[in-house]
Amino acid sequence: MTTDTRDTGLRRAPGRILPVAFYARPTLDVARDLLGCLLCRREEDGTFTVGRIVETEAYIGETDPACHAAAGRTPRTRVLYGPPGRSYVYFTYGMHYCFNVVTEPEGQPAAVLVRALHPESGRDRMQARRGGRTGPELTQGPARLCEALGIDLAQNDVSLAGPILVVRTDGANVGRVASGPRIGIRVGTDRPWRFWVEGDPFVSRGRLPVLNRRRG
Repeated sequence: MTTDTRDTGLRRAPGRILPVAFYARPTLDVARDLLGCLLCRREEDGTFTVGRIVETEAYIGETDPACHAAAGRTPRTRVLYGPPGRSYVYFTYGMHYCFNVVTEPEGQPAAVLVRALHPESGRDRMQARRGGRTGPELTQGPARLCEALGIDLAQNDVSLAGPILVVRTDGANVGRVASGPRIGIRVGTDRPWRFWVEGDPFVSRGRLPVLNRRRG
């Protein structure tokens, strides 16, 4: 007898959906608390491709030079000023998409960038979208995880309670959480607003010195 090792996704997303109140809080709290949560992408056949969030970065307001809101309210950044609990997806460098969750009460522009996922379900689809890549190259980094989950501008400004994108929690203990300066940006690099699960292989490479650690 042969064992079927295919991983094409779950028929039902695990855990419970995070309420809007989860996002309507200080962005640094949301960035930490998203670690260990599940980003679920509903596929056309009704199954879910799922990754566990293991790295985030906070971007807060018009006074944060690295936040898109530093340019004020524009057609692109209007989502940041909108209600919390929605997606903010943007296109960068003419080739990559990045996925963020909108935080803080409406009118206070802020978001959390999801930087890395640990694949949980639907690896076959992720690998197909990523040209057969496996291991950390599958979902390590914001552009890679968007490609793996098929996230693009069609998923900008949608509810994170579904039906296409859902963030859920299953109560998993992520262990030790670390924080340090944000990476991949040229301004605001002194702010320790990046959070990650220590020891997870899908966290971005080139980690900077850790400024703080706590138990998850």
